[in-house]
Amino acid sequence: MVRLSELQMKEIIVIKDGSRLGHIHDLEIDVDSGYITSLIIMEQHKKGGFFGKNAEVMVQWSQITTIGADVILVRGTEQKLLGEKKI
Repeated sequence: MVRLSELQMKEIIVIKDGSRLGHIHDLEIDVDSGYITSLIIMEQHKKGGFFGKNAEVMVQWSQITTIGADVILVRGTEQKLLGEKKI
């Protein structure tokens, strides 16, 4: 079993272009099954300012290819503004 604190220490990297997304900020969990459905990463290059909205990057669990000692390698991501509702 892996603890959230252990996952938060690992850097998320996109395999396609080698870009660094940052570290895990939160998890999305399916309450019925108890399984993690996606990782939520706060975009590290954006500065929202006092009134700006922070962008978050969501990585679906199915997009994860490898969880290593120091990094998590992913195939792709989905970006949205913090506070937006999924439709």
